[in-house]
Amino acid sequence: MLDKEAVRRYAREVGADLCGFASMDRFETAPKQMDPRYIFPEAKTCIVLAFRIPRGYFRGIEEGTYFAPYTAMGYAGINEVFGPIVLRKLCCFLEDEGYEAVPVPNISFRNNAPSGHDLRKEQPPLTTLPVEEGKPAPDILIDMRAAAYVAGLGEYGWSKVFLTPEFGPMQRFVALLTDYECEPDPIYEGKICDRCMSCARMCTGNAISTTESETLMLAGHKVEYGKFNNRACASAYRGGVPEFNPFDVKGEGLGPNWSTAQEGFGLELYMRHNHAIEGARGCVRECYNHLEKKGVLTKGFKNRFRKKPLWEIDRSTETDAVAAEKDADKTLY
Repeated sequence: MLDKEAVRRYAREVGADLCGFASMDRFETAPKQMDPRYIFPEAKTCIVLAFRIPRGYFRGIEEGTYFAPYTAMGYAGINEVFGPIVLRKLCCFLEDEGYEAVPVPNISFRNNAPSGHDLRKEQPPLTTLPVEEGKPAPDILIDMRAAAYVAGLGEYGWSKVFLTPEFGPMQRFVALLTDYECEPDPIYEGKICDRCMSCARMCTGNAISTTESETLMLAGHKVEYGKFNNRACASAYRGGVPEFNPFDVKGEGLGPNWSTAQEGFGLELYMRHNHAIEGARGCVRECYNHLEKKGVLTKGFKNRFRKKPLWEIDRSTETDAVAAEKDADKTLY
């Protein structure tokens, strides 16, 4: 019989930083369009892998001088390159032991879930079709935070970003479904988030409420986090607040139609940086800074992450040349 700890050791050896195990019955409350049991009905176990985001990926954003590594390596690099490579190795490992394994990378397929829809609350107009009655339409979107929770890897923070005791908010997840059956890991019962609200206060888009919350039931546990405005987050995250976007030379922001904007303040400039200009200022960087100062993270460093107050561009000192250019451009848009 394959030993669960041997699977965990192998996952760590090939690149995962954390590995947790959940039984499939822990997904009982998942809506149909997010239920992994429809992907592999015979699965007995969901294995969830976490990959740390090295905190040095945020150093240039902290300084305001180098924005590429977080999105290129800490976001797309993990989700679309490194995570799938490790998933494949673990799939092959389980196949060699005689078990089937289905990789579920952390990639958002948008063919059946238009941006802004929460599949836990509503069924959006689908652009794909169920192949037979009773099945959800492809592709099912597993909630990786929920999977990490039921696999015992940590907890939801107030910001809805998932926190682990090792890395706080600095990791991303992938999952694997297998007919290998083992004892699930216990649900995490610690307390990482202390509801300090730093994430909400430092979010440039004010996307996280400090007074209203939302709840989920996962594996018999009530999970609570702050009410979240997805559109406000997406706008700020992409550099929609001029004071926190050095690529917004004209200081015009994205405005209410950011999702369809193709002009304004040089969209092409920050698009080269894969959107994450804001650099998760509140939900990741400020949260990490707070947890590190509290001393609750088990992964330590020789030096503190936050070395000085965060930068903010003073738009009141806009040069005459930039102002004139903005006035001239008004005739173009």
